[in-house]
Amino acid sequence: MTAWAARAGQGGVALIRTSRFAPSPTGRLHLGHAWSAVQAHALARASDGRFLLRIEDIDQGRSRPEHVKGILADLAWLGLEHDGPVAFQSQRMPIYAEALDQLKAQGLVYPCFCTRADIAREVAASASAPHGSDGPVYPGTCRELAPDVRARRLAVEPHAWRIDMARAVAVAGPLEWRDAHAGVVGADPQGQGDVVLARKDAGVSYHLAVTVDDAAQGVTDVVRGRDLFAATHVHRLLQALLDLPTPFYHHHPLLVGSDGERLAKRHGAPTLESMRVTGVDGRALAGELRAGRLPLGFALASA
Repeated sequence: MTAWAARAGQGGVALIRTSRFAPSPTGRLHLGHAWSAVQAHALARASDGRFLLRIEDIDQGRSRPEHVKGILADLAWLGLEHDGPVAFQSQRMPIYAEALDQLKAQGLVYPCFCTRADIAREVAASASAPHGSDGPVYPGTCRELAPDVRARRLAVEPHAWRIDMARAVAVAGPLEWRDAHAGVVGADPQGQGDVVLARKDAGVSYHLAVTVDDAAQGVTDVVRGRDLFAATHVHRLLQALLDLPTPFYHHHPLLVGSDGERLAKRHGAPTLESMRVTGVDGRALAGELRAGRLPLGFALASA
């Protein structure tokens, strides 16, 4: 079943879907982005639903206005019209702060003063450091700081906020979520460790921002790459802790190039802009992707 295939309605009532495309403006879009955007757009339009565009620009050090313009140009070239105004995460920081305050009030987060170098040393000293989807799991260095030490350091040191995963899981209890490809999935967020919910430099992390935004925008179906499947365990936990609805997920296979490597900005994947310049018809390309046909030289990753 393709990611945009209609899922069954409840009680025989057709579901009106809201999907979203949420790129980060840290570079130009490539074919992998188009693959995901086309699926999200097609799923929404199949039920006369809404297709939203959200710019995930919390990383102000790397986000660029010219890339926002590029995203809009690329979507127009593909013929993918979005509904309503574009949402910018950088304009929603007070909302994320409120969500973080809720978790603070429940005693489920703690400040972390560790630098990347500190964490690397801790991990290196461990004989068998566990790994999550984002790399080595945080060893919990700051979790058990004495209250007076924590208060003193909070007043003067930069810090992130991490979720106390074991405590949060105990509070939430057993959870599950549904995926178009994997079916019913039992949530297992502990494998990701005490992930960061608010970065030192941004005031929020991807995990918290995307969970809050999907709920606030009424997103019923999240279409995104399989590389984010593991992160969904964390997002399901945050939904439970913040009393937010859980969308239906569609984690689609990623695209790989002729070298077998997944397409990524940092690896120099060919951009949609370069395809447009060479005369490729964007709407025709979107039609091919919608039908599951990929340009020569590209394929779906096997896992």
